[in-house]
Amino acid sequence: MSENNNDNNATIHTAVEPVMAKTDGTGDYGTTAHATTTRISVEGHTTDSESAAVAAGLKHLENQEVKWYSYLLTVDFWAIIALGQILALCITGSNTFTSFLSSVNTIIPAFQTLFNYALLTIVYLPYTIYKHGWAKYRSILWRDGWKYFILSFFDVQGNYFTVLAYEYTNILSAQLLNFWAIVCVVILSFFFLKVRYRPVQIAGILICCGGMGVLLASDHINGTNGGNGKDMIKGDLFGLLGATLYGITNVYEEWFVSKRPMYEVLSFLGIFGVCINGVQAAIFDRSSFAGATWNGDVAGWLVGYTFCLFIFYSLVPLILRMGSAAIFDVNLLTANFWGVIIGTRVFGYTIHWMYPIAFVLIIFGMVVYFLAGTILGDSKKPWLGDNQKDGVAGLGTAKLKALNEARRKGLAREEEVAGEA
Repeated sequence: MSENNNDNNATIHTAVEPVMAKTDGTGDYGTTAHATTTRISVEGHTTDSESAAVAAGLKHLENQEVKWYSYLLTVDFWAIIALGQILALCITGSNTFTSFLSSVNTIIPAFQTLFNYALLTIVYLPYTIYKHGWAKYRSILWRDGWKYFILSFFDVQGNYFTVLAYEYTNILSAQLLNFWAIVCVVILSFFFLKVRYRPVQIAGILICCGGMGVLLASDHINGTNGGNGKDMIKGDLFGLLGATLYGITNVYEEWFVSKRPMYEVLSFLGIFGVCINGVQAAIFDRSSFAGATWNGDVAGWLVGYTFCLFIFYSLVPLILRMGSAAIFDVNLLTANFWGVIIGTRVFGYTIHWMYPIAFVLIIFGMVVYFLAGTILGDSKKPWLGDNQKDGVAGLGTAKLKALNEARRKGLAREEEVAGEA
């Protein structure tokens, strides 16, 4: 199934297509079936033959004999770890460029992020229109535009209030408040996405948070926590609000990318992000322009900041599909470690002996999180149904993995396995 066919307003049409029959009551689907059936196919919903292939593939994957460490040996696990560290480096890079801008009194948080949303629009909007066509794109905009607007609003405000928190409070308090984003993700996923965390997963998250605590403790010991802020209470409230909005955004985006193509989600995030962020920049950053520095260095730092954020936003949907919003957030806890590594070269920081311990703890926590799980990890989303019928067969999804497994094991024909980003 192609992801860009996921449109609820699509036209119903009939099709005659081979559908695999079950073999001898085993429940497995074989390629020897010769029966065909005429069925109604609704664009955007799983077809009969595809549903059978997904069910067969999922059954084969989940019935494999697995050990407590089996998922740790999969490509997916190491891809999630690698993606998480790339995202942490992107966050570290964007923070570094922001520090450069602040050092020359160019403090324009809303305006500097505007370029990222503009780049997302430039890259992903034409591709979305190419895949969907103008008619379908207008239909999606009319039907789901308000949902994408809410996603963009939460994302923009999360960025804005987090930046404000760093202006009023100290680094230690602002980073401690980032833990609240993980708490929000776990609570929202439990109540709204029907995610049920196993005790070992909670233990993994707590170990990761413990690693972050070691990082913060070493900052405090070194006296690099920023001292006293201008208005600690005000800054902490801004940080709490920003962390809450980040948590909501991450859960909402995970829900979106499990049901819709990644390029579509990113294109709407860019479009509405430009509008919302542009208005905020015009209102709140206007006074900062007069005292800001504008030269070649500033232009280069803005380009670097935009590039880091663009890579970050482009990769986030993939880790949300392969993993979850929770594992995405705990991966980002290592950003502090990478920040110090870069800071040793750029700002003359020194690495405290507790930093490597903290990094290992965070990675170990992610290992614990995936212990004794299924071979699919967190890619099988409970809100999509048992056979993931409400989801897309896109990159990183359990549905596409099931279709590919069905093809490899001869449980589905080649033409039934199709997927897009």
